[in-house]
Amino acid sequence: MKRYYCIWLLAIGFWLLTACDKTSMNEQTISAPHIEAFSPTSGSIGTDIVITGSSLDDVVSAAIGGESVELVEKVSNQRLTIRVTGAAKSGPITLKNSVGETESEEVFTVEHPVPTINASSIPQQLEMGNKLLIRGQHLNVISAVIFTAVGATEGHEAAIVSQSAHEIVVKVPYVERDDAHISFRYFDGTKDVVTPESAVPQVVIARYQPNVTTTTFAPAYVGEVITLEGTYMNKIDKVLLGSIECVVTSQTETQLKFLVPTSDTFADGDNLLPLSIVYFDGIETKVLAQQFTVKVPFVYFWKDRTVWGQGRDVPEMASFFSPETGIAYHNSLWRDKLDPISYQKQAATCSAAQKPAVTEQEYNSVVPYFFFSGVNAGNLQINSPAGSTGQLKNFYFQNNSANDYRVTGANANCYGTPVMTYLYLNPSTASHQELISQIANGGLEKIDEATFPIDTDAKTCRGISISSVANTVNQTVFAPGIFTVGQEKSADIDAYMMVFYYNYLGLDANNKSLNIKRIGILHIKHIDFKMWNNTSAPSSSGITFDMYWMKHDYDYSK
Repeated sequence: MKRYYCIWLLAIGFWLLTACDKTSMNEQTISAPHIEAFSPTSGSIGTDIVITGSSLDDVVSAAIGGESVELVEKVSNQRLTIRVTGAAKSGPITLKNSVGETESEEVFTVEHPVPTINASSIPQQLEMGNKLLIRGQHLNVISAVIFTAVGATEGHEAAIVSQSAHEIVVKVPYVERDDAHISFRYFDGTKDVVTPESAVPQVVIARYQPNVTTTTFAPAYVGEVITLEGTYMNKIDKVLLGSIECVVTSQTETQLKFLVPTSDTFADGDNLLPLSIVYFDGIETKVLAQQFTVKVPFVYFWKDRTVWGQGRDVPEMASFFSPETGIAYHNSLWRDKLDPISYQKQAATCSAAQKPAVTEQEYNSVVPYFFFSGVNAGNLQINSPAGSTGQLKNFYFQNNSANDYRVTGANANCYGTPVMTYLYLNPSTASHQELISQIANGGLEKIDEATFPIDTDAKTCRGISISSVANTVNQTVFAPGIFTVGQEKSADIDAYMMVFYYNYLGLDANNKSLNIKRIGILHIKHIDFKMWNNTSAPSSSGITFDMYWMKHDYDYSK
């Protein structure tokens, strides 16, 4: 009896398993779509057709008369909605899925009514770029709304924003003149036709063309902001110098300001380029000046740059400035972007202070840079990266005293790569004051072999002795009497220093006029003299300055 009972249970189990498999197979079966009926049986463009049948939820495409139409909504496996599009032709409806396709027995008739415009719905005056609502009948069949200036042979199609049988909204396009005709294109069943110009009254298009009243333009430096005055200035799309687009910094109806751009195509000195404005969506251009003078200085000039000392409480941990790039580098970039050679070699970067122990290629891969630091004696000094093993390790990229957050990665000796020296220009020295006055009066246009000649026998540059250039210079020299040790103070400074960057051979202690690669002028303008963590070291100070820098390597043969 027990044996028969087990056999009976196995039979029931087998029957259940096969029943489940059959159900699963039925659920996964996909058939070609089948059309039972559709409504309506005729209509124009935009008409929605509701189709009933089976296997409709997997339909991937639909067509009327062999031309594709829009799938609007798959309601269920038995109900589907499609929409008549402009390409549709009278004929059977075709539905297709991944298994196959089906065609309706009945034919859908595509109607092509003539659109009727309610002329009173169109204002007599329009504005370019604004939206226009047009009312009428059968507007859904319209494929284009065309604005044609009076006297012109070609019109401009308006962008259609929305469209229905009774309304169409378009964006008024560009036209060449104020007076214009509006016409409409539609398909009449055999071809595209356009309504006559007389179908709606002529309209006036307010073009609001920009009118620049500024007529004289003084030569301008790269980076200078130029102001244009006039009317409808807010309609200007672009300002061009030659083919170079300028950055527009502000724009109102009566005024536009743009930045004179920089470009690799500009030569040092004066560049003559046409100044023009572009408006009406880039269609019209007007030249304001055939020859606008863009002045490119023969020096790199970096204005109002700020760096900070090594204090971890500074507003921004950006302590390293490169006169080559004009960038105040965040301390987190020192390892990978600014001085990866030093980070890799640490104290082995130099054999001694200001004496690189790297290859010429390695040395030149690092841009020149300098930094300021506060020292325990209470002074704030500018430093040469290669001038000391004990400075760089004191800089952090986060407010965390762990060694991992030091830029060097360790509390260990580390030379930087670039060799720099500095000479304070003392106003009481005639040759120094002459250079200071030239800079202050905007006369420093070049730093080259002719304007800053180096005499290696006399050990001078521009007639100024450079025997006393130093690896560091502190505020007791460049800002005498302004700051007191241990006392915080924010003060404007007017101090100038000559800055020298040396090649991979480094500094010759016996003749500091040798091996110079680039020359610059540092103008310190403001110092926020601030102590670090209740000490007398002004390590949290901020220094603001202008920088002038030579554009090419010094050639001693010239």
